[in-house]
Amino acid sequence: MRTLILVLIFTVLIYSCAEDDSGVLDLNGNYTGVFTVEYSDGTKHSNTVTVNFSENNYSSSGNGNANDFYPAGGSGSYEIKNSKILFSDINIWLAHFDWNLILNGEYDYTINKNKLIISATKNNIGFYEYELEKK
Repeated sequence: MRTLILVLIFTVLIYSCAEDDSGVLDLNGNYTGVFTVEYSDGTKHSNTVTVNFSENNYSSSGNGNANDFYPAGGSGSYEIKNSKILFSDINIWLAHFDWNLILNGEYDYTINKNKLIISATKNNIGFYEYELEKK
């Protein structure tokens, strides 16, 4: 009986100490910064961007000067899982630009105080990065 109780306590301790990515990182707030894409041919484009996080939702502005879509924007829900941020865009988009410019899908992230960097290499097309600061 004593062994069973120790095993149960040990099991509870292990599960209570396990890392749960949901809720560990609080992104809520408004971030501004620079979006940059570098395509595999070396072409690079940058533009200003704003990303707002609220609970499990996000919205990203795309400055898109002259309809260049650098970045396109995006909005919907997100979750943090396995050290990645998974964005699920809910918008309907036309097919006349690089859809990787939409903040959607799986991104790596680093955060240091008020600075957040979200980045992904997508479809062997290019490297997409949001370098943001919380305001």
